[in-house]
Amino acid sequence: MTTHITEAQLDDLVHRFYGKARQDSLIGPLFNSAVDDWPRHLEKLGRFWSSVMLRTGRYKGNPVAEHLKHAERITPAMFDRWLDLWRETTAELLPAETAGDLQEKAGRIGESLQLALRFHRGETTLAARPAASGTPYRSTPVFDETTLPDALRREHRTRAGTWGVIRVLSGELRLHFEDDAEPRLLTEDRPGVVAPEQTHWVEPVGPVTLRVDFHHAPPAL
Repeated sequence: MTTHITEAQLDDLVHRFYGKARQDSLIGPLFNSAVDDWPRHLEKLGRFWSSVMLRTGRYKGNPVAEHLKHAERITPAMFDRWLDLWRETTAELLPAETAGDLQEKAGRIGESLQLALRFHRGETTLAARPAASGTPYRSTPVFDETTLPDALRREHRTRAGTWGVIRVLSGELRLHFEDDAEPRLLTEDRPGVVAPEQTHWVEPVGPVTLRVDFHHAPPAL
């Protein structure tokens, strides 16, 4: 998390980057067909990066849902081009350390979005999808808001090849992902799924009980 960037710098970066993206031969047509109000969209993107980099909470939205609207048109090559332009623009406008922070963050966001798109299309990797897992290989004890370990309240990552399912048994819990500005509210009817090596943390909302199930394959919910 960088502290060496201002709201004004982020705003300038967003405008400069998407100015290039709109003119790009690969990703420009998709952006221009998907966005019908660019001033408004750029304001929203500014709020997104403000929330991601400075944790201001200014962004209210769901990037995954927005990208799923165009899942059939978005290709891995488009993500590569998006990241190339992002690296180029951050390097032009910002000191090396700050640019590196933004490039790393964008890389993680790209990975998360591509994972969500693959799930939407019935994939988990570029190869065939493994069988869904109905039974966890391990589960934690049941925690409440007082016994929830500090390790789960701090940023941490699932292991490679391990899927986590956070099941709320009573009450409510916020699930935060590193690359999402807006947390997800988990309830008894709405568990949270964490992909392998995905950085996340949880936050109780009042009294709550929960457990975490671990799977070797995408869980069948």
